[in-house]
Formats: sequence, structure tokens, C-alpha cells
Amino acid sequence: MNFDFDRGPKHRRALLPCVLLAATALVAAGCGTGGISSGSADKENGKQLFVKNCGSCHTLADAGTQGKIGPNLDDAFSGPREQGFAESTIRNVVHDQIEFPVTNPSGVDVGKNGVEQKVTGMPANLVTGDDANDVAAYVASVAGLPAGGGATTGATTTAPAPPPPPATTTQPTTTQQATTTGATTTTAGGGSELVAQGKQVFTTAGCTSCHTLKDAGAAGTVGPNLDDAKPPRSLVVDRVTNGKGVMPSFRSQLSATRIRDVAAFVAAATR
Repeated sequence: MNFDFDRGPKHRRALLPCVLLAATALVAAGCGTGGISSGSADKENGKQLFVKNCGSCHTLADAGTQGKIGPNLDDAFSGPREQGFAESTIRNVVHDQIEFPVTNPSGVDVGKNGVEQKVTGMPANLVTGDDANDVAAYVASVAGLPAGGGATTGATTTAPAPPPPPATTTQPTTTQQATTTGATTTTAGGGSELVAQGKQVFTTAGCTSCHTLKDAGAAGTVGPNLDDAKPPRSLVVDRVTNGKGVMPSFRSQLSATRIRDVAAFVAAATR
């Protein structure tokens, strides 16, 4: 999740074509085929990890993600799959990309005002060890196929359902000043169930892979540092709902209540 407060829509001139060509070349060369092709993997865990750590940057139909920062993985692997490359080969290519990400790519983004900025690389260590194997196996089983079309996974077409809404309270306590927001009551200082639920959304919806926010233990560098930006709640609601620039809209993944929750958390954590 990338709030992208300072940058408008971009035309990514170099990164996407290069990455797609590199992926195709790696598949064609059978690169990495000696590592994990025969190992077992938990693809359901891989899907959950992909949605959490990768979905804010990559589009993958089966995962229901629409990230635009990195390559569209369905586009990247549909060609090699049509040419008959084995799923195990695609799996190893994905694993290699996770293990050895291009953290400092060449190329530039061109902003709406014509200002050029260096393109954003892929963060290192998003997933490691068995988790990296699980993500690679999951992506290889569904990338380039119609949503839900992977023959070796029970993945659905949408992201995992968000947690249930927090309990609603309407009466203020005797020790804290209460203010009502929507259907949920918050207390002065942000110490409420709404803020706690918002923190859970922030840590599970992919926000930590793009943003730095000390209260969430997040150190992402793709999007703005929220501790520095200190965005107001209304701006967070707008960015998460509608997206902007490279940040995708999360309206199809998060309910309006969950979006309000995460906005309340970010606003409270950055005061």
C-alpha cells in the first residue's frame, strides 16, 4: 500500500519493459532451475503472503491485487506459459527475483509536471526461507492464467476477507473523553478498538511493504514515510479508497469501515 502523497500519475519508461523482458529471458534460459523445483510448498500460505507483502506493488488476477509499482505478473508470465514452459521453471524464476531483487534499477518516472524521478526498486527480504518458496510456488501456479484457473491451488479470485468490524459502543466511559466516528466510538488519544483494528489492517493489507511507520514496526521505502508526512485522516481515507499515481485503490479489498479504521490508526500514530 503506497499512499503516494507527493507524486502524481507516472509513465514508467524503463522498469516495466526491462523486467518483463528479463523474466522472459530467464524463463527461456531455464535460469534457477536447480534450486526448488522439486520441493514442497504451501501455496495457500504463499497466496496470503503475496497479498500482504507483494500485492500493493504487483497485479495478479488470482490474488485480486492491482498494484502498479512493479510488473503485472500475469502479463509477465502469460507469454512463457503459452510457449509451454514448465511451472517449475517459472517458480524458480520468481524465487530468484525474490531472493535477488533489483533494488536499484535504472530508468526514470516522469511526473505529471514533467519532472523525472528515479524508478523505485523492489525491496529486499520481503519474504525469506520457506515463505519465499511458498510465494514462488503460488505465483507460478496462477500467473498468466484466468483468475481461479490455477490447476494446483484452491486460490480464489479475491483477497482474504477483512476481519469483522469492531464492537460498537455508544456510551462514553467515565475516565476518557469519547468521540463517535461513523459506527464506532473512539476515545481521546486514539486508544480505541477502531485504532487497534486499523493497525491490524495496516499490517495485513500490504502497507508495511511500502511505508515507514514506527508504531506498526514498518520500514518500507516505496511510498512516503508516514512518520514524516503525518497525513490527516481525511487524506488517508482518500488515498486508500481512490489511490493516486502508483498507489492502487483498495476499495475492492477493504470495506469502508476498514478504510476508516486504518486512517484513524495512521492519524493517531503520527501525531
